[in-house]
Amino acid sequence: MIATDRLIIDLRSRYPSLPDLPIGIFSGELQSQARLITASIGDVLFEEGKACEGFPLVLEGEICVSRRSDDGTRIVELYRVTPGEICVVSAAGLLTNKKLTARGTAAVPSELLLLSPDLFNRWTEYAGFRQFVFGLFAERLADLMNLIDAIAFQRLDRRLAQHLLGHGQVLRTTHQALADELGTVREIVTRLLNRFEVAGYVGLARERIEVLDAARLRAVAGGNNFSP
Repeated sequence: MIATDRLIIDLRSRYPSLPDLPIGIFSGELQSQARLITASIGDVLFEEGKACEGFPLVLEGEICVSRRSDDGTRIVELYRVTPGEICVVSAAGLLTNKKLTARGTAAVPSELLLLSPDLFNRWTEYAGFRQFVFGLFAERLADLMNLIDAIAFQRLDRRLAQHLLGHGQVLRTTHQALADELGTVREIVTRLLNRFEVAGYVGLARERIEVLDAARLRAVAGGNNFSP
């Protein structure tokens, strides 16, 4: 890759905890041990069960990290990686030298830098970068635990439908507030609300949710399978 000054400025603006090295050294490391990757929607960036080829730093776009069921018929989205965030599956693979436990695909047209395993390990020797990686690692772990809790113990779509029906036709709240009340994370609530909207159950606006089809929401709340 060509590590231009502009590229390094963009990289540091998104990841300010990167090693504070002189730009010449920083550029040289990226030149020899990183690849610039441009991906289209749906492109597979890494695959479950394969060795981790490097650590992705997202410059533009969004990576969707997911797992498939054993029979390949179901996909569960775990999280998404945007500029300034890290992929904990990649970090775990590099730190433990084990195969990847999920796959990553481009959710939108994306651009990222893939650091070599050696460069990632060397940068983790710097306190700022190490604290950044493990801080986001802890946040992602908390998100994943909430996701597992929602899947394992109660269908979240049922709980969300029950909650929406209990506040009149129009509920003025945020996705984060709903997530807090339901004991889950905002990303999961947003995903479910978007599915409810596509199905015609609700209408969404900024800090406003309107119940459009209470009967169908009530069916979901009563335990019927939701299929938009």
